[in-house]
Amino acid sequence: MEQENGTDIMEFILLGFSGQHKFWHILFVVFLVIYVTSLVGNLGMILLIKIDSSLHTPMYFFLQHLAFVDLCYSSAIAPKMLQNFLSTDKSISYRGCLVQLLVYGIFATSDLYILAAMAVDRYVAICNPLRYPVVMSQRVCIQLLHGSYFMGLLNGSVNVSFTFSLNYCESNAINHFFCDEPPILALACSNVYISIMVLAVFVGFNLVFTVLVIIFSYAYILVAILKISSTAGRKKAFSTCASHLTAVTIFYGALAYMYLHRSTTETQEQEKAASVFYGIVVPMINPLIYSLRNNEVKEALKGIRKKFF
Repeated sequence: MEQENGTDIMEFILLGFSGQHKFWHILFVVFLVIYVTSLVGNLGMILLIKIDSSLHTPMYFFLQHLAFVDLCYSSAIAPKMLQNFLSTDKSISYRGCLVQLLVYGIFATSDLYILAAMAVDRYVAICNPLRYPVVMSQRVCIQLLHGSYFMGLLNGSVNVSFTFSLNYCESNAINHFFCDEPPILALACSNVYISIMVLAVFVGFNLVFTVLVIIFSYAYILVAILKISSTAGRKKAFSTCASHLTAVTIFYGALAYMYLHRSTTETQEQEKAASVFYGIVVPMINPLIYSLRNNEVKEALKGIRKKFF
């Protein structure tokens, strides 16, 4: 049966990692632990912020949604990857591949913009503290959040539309552990120039715009911190940004490696490793960063423990 876009392919095969059949039991346990830790950490962060009234501030409003999108895009790829470690059938349906790429694209892009919104929040808090309640009002926070999700939906839907409008009539073996655009486009038997350009434009814009927002925000923050006379004051101001800055560095570092370096046959396995780090490990790390390096979260956790235990 022929698909609606003219391709003869009904399903794709996810090749995963080279040599994974030799170490599947080790890989399965490692990634299962990482994914479960990510689930528990992000769900815990969402519930903690919702329960504790002291965390009902703009920064934690964005952090709650950061945990939500981390949970969503890691869940788009991890369950299927874990299944493929246990099963000899590595296939994913044509529509399943489309949905996986769409969900991943929407929430991974939303993550970029939420991190940028958090940088703006820190800029206002440190550089304009007296106007902070007015500038970062609930209405503004909701608008920034809606904008983040809109950009995610736009990026995901446009790229998926261009990718799956192509004909796939030869190999159906995706050299990856999930349906990502570059390895899918490598299988197309029609002209992929437009799809590659659309991918480059959208990914490039999202990366450059959000990075510039973060860089300019922290440039002003650094200037404001250096103007603080007391060492204790500078340390306190910087500590409010440390968790976010750590998360940004890890997130954008993995993302930049995935999309901006020149791809060769020798680096394909390295790209898969970077994708694992970006798609599964980073969502696990974020709640750890914000719980271990943030005094307000630590105090909220202590309060919850005292209340229930």
